[in-house]
Amino acid sequence: EVGMEDHLLISWDTSKNMTEWSIPSNNHDSSSSTSIQKEDNPLLLYNHPTRAVRGHSWDGTEFNWKHQPGHYGGIHFHDDDVYDFGWECDFEWVIPSGIPSGIYIMRLTKEQGEDEESLPLFICPPLVQFPSGKIDCEMKKKVCILVSTFTYVMYGNHARADFQPSWKGRMRDWNAYPHNPSQYPNYGCSTYNFHNDNSGICFASHLRPLFNLRPKYLTFGDSTCSGLRHFPADTHLIAWMHHNNIDYDIITDHELHKDGVAAIAGYQTLMTGTHPEYHTHQTLNALQEFRDGYGGNLIYLGGNGFYWRVAAKDEDASILEIRRAEDGVRTWASNPGEYHHMLDGGNYGGLWRRNDRPPQRLVGVGFTAQGSFVGMPYRRICFSPDMEWLFKGVEKNDVLLGDFGFSGNGAAGFELDCVDRQLDGGEHVIVMLAQSFDEDNRFMLVPEEVLTTYSNLSGVSSDQARRSDMVYFRTASGAQVFSVGSITFCGSLPWNHFENNISTILHNVIQHFSSR
Repeated sequence: EVGMEDHLLISWDTSKNMTEWSIPSNNHDSSSSTSIQKEDNPLLLYNHPTRAVRGHSWDGTEFNWKHQPGHYGGIHFHDDDVYDFGWECDFEWVIPSGIPSGIYIMRLTKEQGEDEESLPLFICPPLVQFPSGKIDCEMKKKVCILVSTFTYVMYGNHARADFQPSWKGRMRDWNAYPHNPSQYPNYGCSTYNFHNDNSGICFASHLRPLFNLRPKYLTFGDSTCSGLRHFPADTHLIAWMHHNNIDYDIITDHELHKDGVAAIAGYQTLMTGTHPEYHTHQTLNALQEFRDGYGGNLIYLGGNGFYWRVAAKDEDASILEIRRAEDGVRTWASNPGEYHHMLDGGNYGGLWRRNDRPPQRLVGVGFTAQGSFVGMPYRRICFSPDMEWLFKGVEKNDVLLGDFGFSGNGAAGFELDCVDRQLDGGEHVIVMLAQSFDEDNRFMLVPEEVLTTYSNLSGVSSDQARRSDMVYFRTASGAQVFSVGSITFCGSLPWNHFENNISTILHNVIQHFSSR
């Protein structure tokens, strides 16, 4: 409220206009010559403080702000809220006409000295409108890789609690990216960190420097393997594609959110990277329509995918929102009554599984167990003649698949996905190709699976549930789906100069999916 002496001139109701960082004013003296017009005096909130949170009127009778906005007049301001640095433009680069879609690196160096900054550029092809429904294969283009930019941003500047200054030695010796966000909190931390007041960070943006969105960034500085995750780990797949001369385009989560299925409708096959964890309602709908409406093939090459629901503005995904509601592997938890997003009009946040859209329905497998950054081999269990095309070039006595790799030293590791017929809808005949079980007790079941100390939702023992499943199935639309259920799978692709059984299997899958 703003007043003069005992006269109230203007006030703002902080429960209004909840989806914006602008609150309209209330005029309290329309007859006065000093009358202040409502539309001319909004209360502007800078640096994106958190709204859709409990106010002093909240009494626990309503848990969704859009049903009782008067209970949600609170605004959380943090001294470390920072999302858009608002830097002025120093130079512009025009993308050359006809440049192939792909991931490019812009290297910035000083005129004097050895300092260098490497910025990834994700260049997508022009949007082409296709008719709705299934597209004839002759009209379709090459493989498309969905780049998990939402996941990159949500993890952006993750200041890990296990960071040690000793990591700097390995970073120097390996010629890795030399900086770590744990040492530079003034750049803003990730949604895996806390604000200075110990509340969880629920907004993320790429409009600032993101240390871990750089080539050669080490997430794990003391691991016995490469220690790469997210964008650097996804370059294992990109290198493999180039080594095998497989033509491809890229589409990012941001384009998929903005353009919907139109961004990917013209492809036969869509591949993910290692960790497509975060999705909006728009991106998940687009993937489902691509598979079921257009008959598009899916190759899911990660683990813990399609897990958290995030929100963004329809027209602008430069800022993302997460509410870490009930269940899930999470570093902080939203307060009761604060499970509904601000940006998308009050939709329930949290796990997609809690929104009745478990990943098993899309790709056949879903998150079941998490461990340290270690990997294990799969054991081949499918020897059906119908699936020989997938194992072509793999010796039949070579039952261990991926007992090697740059990520965790094995193809099945860190975060594992498995089949659960109670969650996948039972619509498809899922072929179990290979499995990897946690025989050394290095993994734990995810919280949403646990019921008691001796029972879980999967209906099998904990030892049986802590596993990775490699699967294949077809849908009624003619789409084919191949899923590996592991974050570390792609780290095995470059092993032995790309000559290994994991590389062979993926090459067979892409060839088969492209031949129909």
